[in-house]
Amino acid sequence: MTAAKDLLLQAAVMHVPFDGWSQTTFEAAIADSGVERTVAESLCPRGAVDLALAYHAQGDAAMLEKLAQADLEDIKFRDRVAAAVRFRLEAVEDKEVVRRGTTLFALPMYAADGAAAIWGTADAIWTALGDTSEDVNWYTKRATLSGVYSATVLYWLGDTSEDHAETWAFLDRRIENVMQIEKLKAQVNNNPLLSKVMAGPNWLLGHVKAPSRPPAEGLPGRWTR
Repeated sequence: MTAAKDLLLQAAVMHVPFDGWSQTTFEAAIADSGVERTVAESLCPRGAVDLALAYHAQGDAAMLEKLAQADLEDIKFRDRVAAAVRFRLEAVEDKEVVRRGTTLFALPMYAADGAAAIWGTADAIWTALGDTSEDVNWYTKRATLSGVYSATVLYWLGDTSEDHAETWAFLDRRIENVMQIEKLKAQVNNNPLLSKVMAGPNWLLGHVKAPSRPPAEGLPGRWTR
């Protein structure tokens, strides 16, 4: 079944630049791949929308594979995050396929799917880099990286600079903005008065829904490492 979906996706990508992630593309994918219609519809009940999500997941998998092979031990943790985002974008072979995807997931009925896909990318990056946070930091880091990733993708889609140099500079600036926020948080935590003021909200956020995962030592838990 996985092989059948891969065949559908491979066939669909050829049509997406012209017809988008649409029913027309889905019909063409069925015809070109040779996958039985009943199988295709069972694998992708929403047609091309499910194929678009599969395409995004495929890019995440390629990024994780490259991360596993890369030697990032001797660089700052923030640079590891930037490298992961760069690997994710470099996994894309055709910008137009991504552009059509952003158009699809901008539609109200699919916006939640798009947000979940981006959150999944951010979570995959943090998990691959060894994040072990259990409290509100688990959410804030993924939410922040989702914003950084989304903004970088939009910039990258319009970037015509050589080797996307302007995109990587844009990414560095966005991460630097996040670092400034982290520094401000550290200053608040180190201030006796402000830390008491923030203790209540932080406790509440941390107990809304903390992930139930065993703590681990020796792995990075903050952007600043």
